[in-house]
Amino acid sequence: MRPLDEKETAAVFEKLFKFTGPNLKVMVERPAVEGPAGDDPGRYCLRLHKNRVYYASESLVRRATSVARGRLVSLGTCLGKFTKGGSFRLTVQSLDLLAAHARRKVWLKPTAEMSFLYGNPVLKSGLARITEGVSPGDGVVVFSMSDLPLGFGVAARSTQDCRKAHADAIVVNRQADAGEYLRNEDDL
Repeated sequence: MRPLDEKETAAVFEKLFKFTGPNLKVMVERPAVEGPAGDDPGRYCLRLHKNRVYYASESLVRRATSVARGRLVSLGTCLGKFTKGGSFRLTVQSLDLLAAHARRKVWLKPTAEMSFLYGNPVLKSGLARITEGVSPGDGVVVFSMSDLPLGFGVAARSTQDCRKAHADAIVVNRQADAGEYLRNEDDL
């Protein structure tokens, strides 16, 4: 387990900024709330362990140093992983953190939720609401109508284009969804 270098930090922040926008600063600088009662937990930080990036409090990181690297399985919230090619990919474990700080959101109709959780993209026919100002290529977090985060992806159309699109048009290309916990449970 080690801190991220400049290149890795830039890749992680670039990907997170796509979904959170200016809320990234709030996410990184917020004070930690976990840790022993008398100990100052500090802030949250990013750590790399086995090509996976973890978001954890400084207090938890200090306590994890007593565990051998080979025996350490996980630490805090896994945001994503670096591929063998060196690019960073967000994983479904980061969904709760992204949902809390998301800048652009999409809400699905109840009939379209199951299709999305099976790994399909969001179609115009399943779209209930979308935030204003979404452009193609923007990162969006997908919610149910009861504000339960289901996943995240990349917008394929702008907010204005969604209004004019036909019912079978793809609105959001899926990157990760809560159904991955069942489909890829061995890899998570």
